[in-house]
Amino acid sequence: MYCAIYKSSKKDSTYLYINRKDDFKDVPEQLLKTFGNPQFVMMVNLEKREKLAIANIESVREKLKQDGFYLQLPPSPDAALQHIRDKNTKL
Repeated sequence: MYCAIYKSSKKDSTYLYINRKDDFKDVPEQLLKTFGNPQFVMMVNLEKREKLAIANIESVREKLKQDGFYLQLPPSPDAALQHIRDKNTKL
């Protein structure tokens, strides 16, 4: 399962995952207005990955199948700090 990832032009650290590159038909109009002009980041094969940097890969897969998109919001400051701590302890 491939998906395209876009970053928001209006909201820092906010990403939109969709099933097909440049196909925003499943994304609600209001979400696109708030998100701003989607800036393409990359294509990802979710079947060949075990995890993603911040988002839960199973949640992404499920939302893509169910809704046709997944919105990744920035983590809360506490969650971001914990993510960095966890990453550093694995080194």
